[in-house]
This record gives sequence, structure tokens and C-alpha cells, in this order.
Amino acid sequence: MQTQAIKTEKYMPRDEIQNHLQNVEYIIMAAPAPEHFKDSPIHFTIFLNTSDNLPQEIQEAVLEKFLKEQKIGEAKELMSQLMPVGFALSTQETPMPMLLVKQQDREAIPHAPMFVMDFLADSSNFDEAKNKSFTGWSYSYN
Repeated sequence: MQTQAIKTEKYMPRDEIQNHLQNVEYIIMAAPAPEHFKDSPIHFTIFLNTSDNLPQEIQEAVLEKFLKEQKIGEAKELMSQLMPVGFALSTQETPMPMLLVKQQDREAIPHAPMFVMDFLADSSNFDEAKNKSFTGWSYSYN
């Protein structure tokens, strides 16, 4: 069986993003990590629905909470900062959050600032990403 890439040709317009995020607390995404990271085979991204630049002690507490709740091992290669996030529209039920790293993407794709924690780790709770090379995301609402 061959897996198909998620097509991201349509993006949520800027005026709809704020409405879409209205009751979202966070989004967690899991994807396969690059192959040379054998001890931490899953690439996690946590999108916190805040445009505040969180102090270091808050970041550490939030990360610790996620690791514990989601049964995720030690985070490696951690990057946490305020980032522009676009939302791809596809056949999936919810829009796929996308970190916009490249300047050309920031200029072309509507986005909102979100505090993002991006890291590599291991977890038996994310078998689809770890063993089947699938990418998935889940929204948590307040």
C-alpha cells in the first residue's frame, strides 16, 4: 500500500483564521522524524493558540504537561517561539496547521501568529507516525 501526500493547494483565508481558532486551546501534530533520529522517531509540533511570547518557565511547564499527558518521551531538538501558522484546506476534517518558515510562504499564505513548540521524541501513543509514517494532527478545544 502506498500512502498519498496531503495536497495543500488551498489555504484558509486570513479573515477566517481568527474565527476558526476561536475556541481552540491547542493543536498537536505528529509526523515521522528524519530517519537518522532513531531514538526520537516522531516529529511533534504543538501549536498553542496564543500570540504571546511565553516566558521560559511557562514554556517549560507547558512542555512538561504535554509530555506527561501524551506519554511522550524526552524532547530533543526543541524549538519554541512565536511563529506564523497557515492552515491548509484538504479532504481532512480539520485544516492542517503549517509552520511558515520561508519568507516567500509568509508572504503568499494567510497566517496567524501562534506560540509553537517543535521537537523530536518517542511515544507509543503515536503509532501511526512512528510505524506507519503517517502525519496527523488533533485539535483541543476549551
